[in-house]
Amino acid sequence: METARFVEILDTEGQLLAAAAEQAGTDAKVPTCPDWQVRDLVRHVGAVHRWAASYVAERHTSPQRLGDLTDLDGGDLLTWFREGHRTLVDTLAAAPPDVECWSFLPAPSPLAFWARRQAHETAVHRVDAQSALGTAPSPLAPDFATDGIDELLLGFHARAKSRARTDEPRVLRVRATDRDDAVWTVRLSSEPPAAERTTDQADQAAPEADCEVTGSAAALYLALWNRQPFPGVNGDPALAALWQEKSAV
Repeated sequence: METARFVEILDTEGQLLAAAAEQAGTDAKVPTCPDWQVRDLVRHVGAVHRWAASYVAERHTSPQRLGDLTDLDGGDLLTWFREGHRTLVDTLAAAPPDVECWSFLPAPSPLAFWARRQAHETAVHRVDAQSALGTAPSPLAPDFATDGIDELLLGFHARAKSRARTDEPRVLRVRATDRDDAVWTVRLSSEPPAAERTTDQADQAAPEADCEVTGSAAALYLALWNRQPFPGVNGDPALAALWQEKSAV
């Protein structure tokens, strides 16, 4: 996916998040994040947006501390959120493609990294905001959801800090039923997960899975981010349960 597309999605997702938060009210509970109320969600995402924008705008080449969370609430909090979201979108849209700054996952460029990461960050938390309304979340495009699974399995969980591990080697397969190019084989062990993506045809040569989770790319995206149960589980359900217990990032 192109950087410009990620920026467009970030723009839309942030607006949806703010609208859901405003409709739910900042004291509403967030079922997908049981320890949070909507105000906690909005404060967190708003701080992350400002933190991310600062890397691109100020060309930081080393990690920076996330700023203190605001104590604003109600309408003032939502105004603050919308201002920070707009600044992030505009900063990414205006940045030169070769801008140099710090990033923390492999990407074609720092700008591509930040656009992608913030689009997914905001999409997942938009789902959280909509959960406070008790309604089904707005749909996610299959290609965007597929990219988000790539980012999670091939990026986040390739890092040493991943806690998704098993005492004995196990294989988890993730299969999107609405795409023929979205099958992931995740080898779990005492080391960080080792994942690879294949097609429906190519995965025939992959090792047999101890557990396979299936569903649309969007449903798997949300399940892998622990926002909903896995749509379909074949094989050892304990392995799917272990993933949802240990995979928070």
